[in-house]
Amino acid sequence: MAPQIYLITPADPDLVEFPRRLMAVLAGPEVAAILVQRGTLGAEDYARLSERVVQIGQAAGAAVLVEDDVELSRRVGADGVHIGAGGTKAIRAAVDSLKPDGIVGAGAVQSRHDAMSFGELDVDYLFFGPLGGAPDGQADEFAQWWAETFEIPAVHSDPSAQPGQLAATGAEFIALSDSVWSAADPAAALAALAAAARESA
Repeated sequence: MAPQIYLITPADPDLVEFPRRLMAVLAGPEVAAILVQRGTLGAEDYARLSERVVQIGQAAGAAVLVEDDVELSRRVGADGVHIGAGGTKAIRAAVDSLKPDGIVGAGAVQSRHDAMSFGELDVDYLFFGPLGGAPDGQADEFAQWWAETFEIPAVHSDPSAQPGQLAATGAEFIALSDSVWSAADPAAALAALAAAARESA
């Protein structure tokens, strides 16, 4: 089965222009989930961006998650949170606050021990790899191991993903970020990556 698309917003988008780019991208291949990356945005700008992405993403049928902020998730009507900082304590707090109605995903997996510890906490997915920047050499291996061994879905992130170089890890989701948004035509880039993911499954 082809992996579903998990789209990560750019780290520091233009808050006025980005919503238009996002709408263009979402007019293409189906996107299952969108993570609003915090990057270096201040609290007010991140909240404003999150609110717009929630409106646009949910209208396109995607679940929209915010990063590490349960209260903001509630305030802007997001579908849940992605916990990338704070380890098991932060994951447990998010699960207690949002489940069963909200989505809680766990990232920053540095080892198999991390993966198993996070996986015991009633999360909806484990995320392998960085949100952006240089790829993590271990992410392919960890995502494949997790997908082959456990029922909780795996998200495999390769920020530099290119159509001819997608790792076939068996992860249920492929996270796409930098290589989409840095392209001259992000919508075309996403379409090409989605097609490549289907072919490599």
